[in-house]
Amino acid sequence: MNRTVELIIPCYNEEACIRLVYDAAAEVFNKDLKDYDLRILFVDDGSSDGTLDAIKALSGDERVHYISFSCNQGKEAAIYAGLEYSSGDYVAVMDADLQHPPAMLVEMLKAVCEEGYDSCAARRQSRKGEGLIKRAGSVLYYNIVNRMTMVDLVPGSTDFRLMTRQMVEAVLKLTERERFTKGIFQWVGFKTKWIDYPNVERAAGKSSWRLGNLFQYALAGLFSFAKHPLRFAVWLGVIGVLGSLVYLIVMLANGEADTGSMILFFIIFFGGFLMTMTGLIGEYLARIYMEVKQRPIYIIKETDITKGEKNG
Repeated sequence: MNRTVELIIPCYNEEACIRLVYDAAAEVFNKDLKDYDLRILFVDDGSSDGTLDAIKALSGDERVHYISFSCNQGKEAAIYAGLEYSSGDYVAVMDADLQHPPAMLVEMLKAVCEEGYDSCAARRQSRKGEGLIKRAGSVLYYNIVNRMTMVDLVPGSTDFRLMTRQMVEAVLKLTERERFTKGIFQWVGFKTKWIDYPNVERAAGKSSWRLGNLFQYALAGLFSFAKHPLRFAVWLGVIGVLGSLVYLIVMLANGEADTGSMILFFIIFFGGFLMTMTGLIGEYLARIYMEVKQRPIYIIKETDITKGEKNG
């Protein structure tokens, strides 16, 4: 009996890409991966276009299944839902826009099945085609996260990854609401092989990710795994107090102390400092608040997967 490779494909307004990614994946398995059974699980993240209809148009292929959310709940929730409803021996997470080439699954399966790795993930060799601000922001982000968190993110890493069933089950044990999948993959451990590939343009349509989305995603990664900002707040407070004392001593020693200017200085300095620290602590409290409420990570409106098929 052939082992099953299941593709988890989150989709948000990807109507133009559904058939393309399906055809590309089917071609790879029909030509190069005949010894494996293919299963595709599309996760429609509350799309407002014809994404769900495009998925349903593939219903003639019994290898294709879908989950459709009640509203847009984010890619992280879509990935978690796909993993939770997966049943394959090996599970791969990949984008619908073909920026994650299905042909790479051949090398990924070789790494996992023949070379003894628990997962195989893709990382971009370059960010050619992206704007200067986005490229610079990516470099800065990885440097900050790797210095301030308990995980070691690989620069250029993507969500495109093939995993064993054991690793999938480990990822599903992390049920936090504020999810950062890249960090979770690193946190659970397991032996991972990285494959470099050049940046690939979208096959069709436009990306729904904007600068604001990327900024929120970056904050999720930072606050999900970092304790250092809170410790930084303590040290910054100490430095601020000592710095203001030194400033005061210098002003008094030089006879330049002016009551009005000194009061203004301290009001602005400590006011800005307190606002910054309050906002920082508020970010953590907001995430604690969301976790305590225990809201579901996702809500399904429609699916063709019966309850008995879930996780096998």
